[in-house]
Amino acid sequence: MQFAQIRDRIGPAVAALPLELSAFSGLWINSNPDSNGIARLVMSESDGALTVQGFGLGLDGLIDWGPVGATVFTAGPSSRVAAGFSCEWDFGFSETRLQGMLAKGLLVLAEFHSFKDSSNRADHFVREYFALAHGRY
Repeated sequence: MQFAQIRDRIGPAVAALPLELSAFSGLWINSNPDSNGIARLVMSESDGALTVQGFGLGLDGLIDWGPVGATVFTAGPSSRVAAGFSCEWDFGFSETRLQGMLAKGLLVLAEFHSFKDSSNRADHFVREYFALAHGRY
């Protein structure tokens, strides 16, 4: 077995267990009411895979980005509980890559936006926080 640090080593029984993805499932709402970017994310689990559907803010309401598969990360190599994810959308004229992690009940989302057209818009980075919609209020 190869490893770059001691914590990379795990027993074979741990590696065979499925990932626990349930903490990400649900509707996540941007906590910034003045955001002009991503309004919400819908995350779901199916057959051990995580799917993310993004909704951007548009001039006439939400823009549905459609669902994409996400790569899931745990907090360490022996953990089986999802702690973060990454995914990306290709819109033709631009690409958006998301990296998210759970922290204290919030989804901390790092957004990387890059443009592929000749609009001279600068590639940019945004970090925003999302709360899970719980329907209690």
